[in-house]
Amino acid sequence: MTINETHHVTRLPEHPARLDFAKLAPEAYKALIRLDGAAGRGLEPELLELVKIRASQLNHCAFCLDMHSKDALAAGETFERIMQLGAWTESRHFYTAREIAAIELTEAITVITDGFVPDAVYARAAEQFDETELAHLIAAIVTINAFNRIGVTTRSVPGHYTPVS
Repeated sequence: MTINETHHVTRLPEHPARLDFAKLAPEAYKALIRLDGAAGRGLEPELLELVKIRASQLNHCAFCLDMHSKDALAAGETFERIMQLGAWTESRHFYTAREIAAIELTEAITVITDGFVPDAVYARAAEQFDETELAHLIAAIVTINAFNRIGVTTRSVPGHYTPVS
């Protein structure tokens, strides 16, 4: 192949969704949407998107990764910070101490099967957030984990989400 030749790449087909949760359980879905809105009150939108992206990475929820990465970019987040989020321990300098505390707490709550949320992780979060903010942050982390579990169970298809402007 010469440099001038075009290399055609055929992507694999999309997998089908197992079911449409929002359509089949509309009251449960609406309740989660309301919880999501209530959970994030008083917290910076940028911080909330980082939390949602990090939890979605850990839970392997491609649909939520697609949605929240697009929402973050549309809200002015940088591509670089989103890309570095999976390796935040090596790229802490991209984030504030408050964001790192939220990301660390997100990991501890999301991967709860590793044990309880460590006291040191909770203490670092409590240094960065007042009690009301911390309660809302915990609610936001729990909410994205619920959405992630629905997304991976129903095999929600990523790639079609468009952020609301």
